[in-house]
Amino acid sequence: MTELRFNNVIKRYGKVEVVHGINLSVVDKEFLVLVGPSGCGKSTLLRMIAGLEEISEGTISIDDKVINNVAPKDRGLAMVFQNYALYPHMNVYENMAFGLKQRKTPKSEIQQRVQSVAQILGLENLLQRKPHELSGGQRQRVAMGRAMVRKPSVFLFDEPLSNLDAKLRIQMRAEIKMLHQRVNSTMVYVTHDQVEAMTLADRIVVLKDGYIEQVGTPLELFLRPANVFVAGFIGTPPMNLLRCEIALDDGRVWLVFPGGLRVPVPPRQDASLDHALDVVMGIRTEEITLVDEESSFPAEWIYPAVVKVVEPLGNENHLHVEVHGETFVARCEGRRIVKAGAKVNIAFNLEQLHLFDAKSSQVIYQGT
Repeated sequence: MTELRFNNVIKRYGKVEVVHGINLSVVDKEFLVLVGPSGCGKSTLLRMIAGLEEISEGTISIDDKVINNVAPKDRGLAMVFQNYALYPHMNVYENMAFGLKQRKTPKSEIQQRVQSVAQILGLENLLQRKPHELSGGQRQRVAMGRAMVRKPSVFLFDEPLSNLDAKLRIQMRAEIKMLHQRVNSTMVYVTHDQVEAMTLADRIVVLKDGYIEQVGTPLELFLRPANVFVAGFIGTPPMNLLRCEIALDDGRVWLVFPGGLRVPVPPRQDASLDHALDVVMGIRTEEITLVDEESSFPAEWIYPAVVKVVEPLGNENHLHVEVHGETFVARCEGRRIVKAGAKVNIAFNLEQLHLFDAKSSQVIYQGT
């Protein structure tokens, strides 16, 4: 069992506080991803786990043992860096074995561990090559292998795929996911790429300005974002977010936009919206679709629109459409030919509507 716990962790550089009272538990064998924009504190948190940054206040513990003052080499962790950090004068075998040699591990055990990990990572035929003879993906696998041979209690990944091209990133994402399934260890992974976070994580921690905005599974964050920041950060393309006002008309709740667009809010027993006048409406792109004359959507959910921009992606098109002066991004299937300037009818699936308080940015209403 390996549980990692943050208890009110604070990090300061001089008088400037950059990480603010983090409380978080990483359960045994979990793949946890820390995600957020540059400067949100995710790499700082990872480096504090590794012992490469001092903790200003609070504690970090592994299996209830506080590690604040434990030397990095004695924490039982292994870290995979963004820049691979391979020794250029050593071959693959020597790079993978280096840490074990420093620990005075017997030669026979070193050979057994390196060969075993090389087989898992597909490096058996590359053990005699130097780093300059390897591709970017192969170097990243060597860096992962160097961590694996140590059999750490926790793996730490600091944006390991950021130096790779798009195709190789997809391949390496799959390999890291398979690695987690094989070694069955606790992993903490840092990235600024929400696609990496969604595809890899058991749970995601969304960070902003040194604070945790939300923790949850990828599906929880996608379907039920806690605030405007998470709604706009998770999802590709991001959720449509537009400022509007709540109006009560004949017992019904409407969203009224500056250009005159009025959108009905489906009634829900647990929702009371008359307390907030200024709100942000959120709706995912896949919940805005083109419709023909015959549609299963209620008539009041359908609006005439003008297509401003078409982004063809092959399997689907992203359509920038204008409705009463408001611009939304919608989706349609890739085989459907739609041209800029076309007049179309779009339907909002208002069962999947999100409303956020404009002042606090916190969610006040979510669809089914």
